[in-house]
Amino acid sequence: MESVRSDQSSKNSSLVLEDTQAMLREYCQGLVPLPVRLETWMQSLCRSPVLPEMVHEYGSPLNVLCTRPFQRNVNLLRETARAFDLDYEIFFARKANKCLTFVEAARQQGCGIDTASTNEIRQSLDLGVPAEKIICTAAVKSEELLGLCINAGITIAIDNTDELLLTDRLARDAKRTTKIALRISGFTYEGKKLNSRFGFDIAEVPSLVQRFWSQETQTLTALSITGLHFHLDGYSRHQRIAAIRQLLPYIDDLRSQQHPVEFLDMGGGFPMSYLDSKAAWERFWREHRQALLGNRTPLTWENHGLGLIADEGRLLGKPKCYPYYQSPVQQDWLQDLLQADCEDTTIAKALRRRKLQLRCEPGRSVLDGCGLTAARVEFRKQRSDGSWFIGLSMNRTQCRTNSDDFLVDPLLIPAGKENSMPQTAAAMEGYLVGAYCNESEFLSLRRLRFPRGVSIGDLIVFPNTAGYFMHFLESRSHQFPLARNVFFDPETEQVDLDPIDQEI
Repeated sequence: MESVRSDQSSKNSSLVLEDTQAMLREYCQGLVPLPVRLETWMQSLCRSPVLPEMVHEYGSPLNVLCTRPFQRNVNLLRETARAFDLDYEIFFARKANKCLTFVEAARQQGCGIDTASTNEIRQSLDLGVPAEKIICTAAVKSEELLGLCINAGITIAIDNTDELLLTDRLARDAKRTTKIALRISGFTYEGKKLNSRFGFDIAEVPSLVQRFWSQETQTLTALSITGLHFHLDGYSRHQRIAAIRQLLPYIDDLRSQQHPVEFLDMGGGFPMSYLDSKAAWERFWREHRQALLGNRTPLTWENHGLGLIADEGRLLGKPKCYPYYQSPVQQDWLQDLLQADCEDTTIAKALRRRKLQLRCEPGRSVLDGCGLTAARVEFRKQRSDGSWFIGLSMNRTQCRTNSDDFLVDPLLIPAGKENSMPQTAAAMEGYLVGAYCNESEFLSLRRLRFPRGVSIGDLIVFPNTAGYFMHFLESRSHQFPLARNVFFDPETEQVDLDPIDQEI
């Protein structure tokens, strides 16, 4: 009987969550909806007076964050690797979010930190992250940054020969042996070379090692090769499998030459999915393509192609957007990678029999579900075609990456204590626009439908923005202040300003 009650309670809870999600999505949808996945804490906060109170106190836009999904995401990756009895280490990619609270959360879970600047390194050290748990992967490394890494004992991912020689000179001057990971690129995949701006071409590695570390030359005696590192653009599991397969013989060769290679670092690029519905994602692109060909009403501002271009009845190019629906993702993606064929066994076993640690540097995927960005509606302006511009107190850099658009439906949170729209409000369609003084200042290029209208003082919420969207391109043009960042505890409803803002 107890089991039956428990099952019924679980079903009832699921129904309540589904009803809450449907209610939150009711006030704002794209012409072709892209309903976002919502964490339970996000649903509760968006139905609570706490959110508008926070925006009133801290300003618009406001980034609201929560560490609980971060802890869950890290644990799931670790559990996956543990099932393969694999030596596995997570280095949180700090560039994905600047908040110091996530560095502390990573430290408490025993994660390392992947850093790309002197500030990121200093902040990590100040928060008590051990130097051996930090790697520097900065694309451009100044003498100051390299000196900091050398003196602190931080491993450096070396990208090019100039960087290699400078690091050696600084290490000699400091009289410190410095651990480095050679960053490698140029892997072969499906008969083609995977070109990248990062790292040494894999074909150059033997000559590079011979030139600087052979018994005859012994040029770089201050540098110790303790790992190989690679970065691949995109989220292809199969490309990463190919890279690992191609690097293992190089690791064997380096070890045979007495180089103490301890780890293989596969960088980031763990996929995640913002949407639950593959059908919704496919339908959007199907309808968007029809719109670009002139066969239906445009879904975007001035029929923006989002990377596609119509040319004499054909569509050229490819979507310039994050793949907001993907499968498999996160731990399932990692599991498939680890059990892929390699040599006469699997990747996991090939790593294990070499006693080689596998490292990764996830950012977006471990921040899945960790944050939202809320902004206040300041005006509505109707255009001659009947559509509306809805102006928010934010700018486009405060929810933007290199993608052309944020392809999930925002949420509209009505103003007022009851959190409910007036039933008499007229339906509207239009575009969210921001505060920068230029014609391209759209917070979302998609045309959105507001079935019960929009009022001044309403909040527009962009869900799941913790990974890259909040901070990667944020700007203070016009002398606008940067958005503040607060952490929310769902149980106590306690709100704390992140130390990164307290330092300013």
